[in-house]
Amino acid sequence: MGLKRTSLEVIAPTVEEAIARGAAELGIPQEDLQVEILDEGGKGFLGLSGRQARVRLSVALEDRPGKLAADLEPEDDRQSREGFAAAAAVAAPGADPRSVGVAQDTVEELIRLLGLEARVSAGWGPADPEARSQPLLVDVRGEDLGILIGRRGETLSALQYITRLIVAKELQQQVAVVIDIEGYRARREQQLQRLALMIADQAVELSRTMELEPMPANERRVIHMALREHPAVRTESVGEGVNRKVTIIPKP
Repeated sequence: MGLKRTSLEVIAPTVEEAIARGAAELGIPQEDLQVEILDEGGKGFLGLSGRQARVRLSVALEDRPGKLAADLEPEDDRQSREGFAAAAAVAAPGADPRSVGVAQDTVEELIRLLGLEARVSAGWGPADPEARSQPLLVDVRGEDLGILIGRRGETLSALQYITRLIVAKELQQQVAVVIDIEGYRARREQQLQRLALMIADQAVELSRTMELEPMPANERRVIHMALREHPAVRTESVGEGVNRKVTIIPKP
């Protein structure tokens, strides 16, 4: 499977420390980082403080559906499950009380028709004041479910789209069904949030606008939300279509 990469710069006293700092802050193994040394740094006169090392890291944003279950440590897996349970909330006013059951049954049936086995749970997500509707979260767990995610989540997006169509027809109203498989969406969101904070630090440290790689709208929104209350930077989306990306801009 492919990896979606975002370039960023890290500054530290040595090249080794810069790489280790970037890997630690992003929670990504060093072997998943492509490193370009921009400045090896150097000692100052008589060994006093001099230039710091500067490296550009190409960060591998996860797109390895077949490995998701194996990559999740038990603690991470438990936290992901607990996070989903804690997110369940009361349905928005006017929501059909059958919505949760219809969505869960629909996903279970689609998975069965695909010849797969999985555990499916569903519940209302927390209301987002900026969103037009409250999400209905469907969590799917099981073995070897990478095929349901597909390259860059394309199969998961298709499954979600079909589920929304079926649920809307059954209930005669639109429901914002959001499907997550083996914590793929939650894990990717956490990764994007860490990336946003790290790039924001870089933007402040270097006093210049930093650009991320083009992302789909849902991922751009994660970046915007992660930095919405940041005291030192603001974000903007620039570009058109598939080339639209987020820029992180230091505040004056």
